[in-house]
Amino acid sequence: QLVESGGGLVQPGGSLTLSCVVSGRTLDGYAFAWFRQASGKEREGVSCISTGEGSTHYRDSVKGRFTISADNAKNTVYLQMNNLKPEDTAIFYCAAAWVGKGLCSKRGTDYTYWGQGTQVTVSS
Repeated sequence: QLVESGGGLVQPGGSLTLSCVVSGRTLDGYAFAWFRQASGKEREGVSCISTGEGSTHYRDSVKGRFTISADNAKNTVYLQMNNLKPEDTAIFYCAAAWVGKGLCSKRGTDYTYWGQGTQVTVSS
């Protein structure tokens, strides 16, 4: 089970940290990703991390602003978001998939487990 939190309303240029608490399993061997879906638009991958292989990936529009991380002790995956822009407004979803020591994927269809989502609104 994945449970996201940390969304909210923030002004442009502000920051938020999303959390995804993982229950029922450890983080080891799993890839985790954050996806987002804005109103009227398709879901898109934002960032992913492979806990086994150790790599991270970001979509171009968030590079340098967002940071994904995983804390094994807290069984939690984070997405630190800085310098938020109105176009970042969306529902953000956490997803997980077993990959062993493989790479994480940017495709939603490669993920087995999904959270319920948390709303992020960037507006003045």
